[in-house]
Amino acid sequence: MPELSRFYGLTIRMYYDGHPPPHFHVSYQGVDAVVGIESLELLRGNLPRRAMVLAVEWALAHRNELRQNWGRVENGEQLVPIAPLD
Repeated sequence: MPELSRFYGLTIRMYYDGHPPPHFHVSYQGVDAVVGIESLELLRGNLPRRAMVLAVEWALAHRNELRQNWGRVENGEQLVPIAPLD
């Protein structure tokens, strides 16, 4: 699964066999979760509160890039890395 970004111990990825709704995967200290791009809600899994806050903050800042990468996933194209949270 291609890595989109890494910051503060979080790793953000997207699968090529993605299924609706558009989403990204977050890994943090051995815990995995799936977050919706549009809703920014936790769709599956669990994250510590602070990790979820950081993931959502990052996603808000990069929502258009996430949408574009989701389109690439649907077309089987190479994903473009996204800048980490500063």
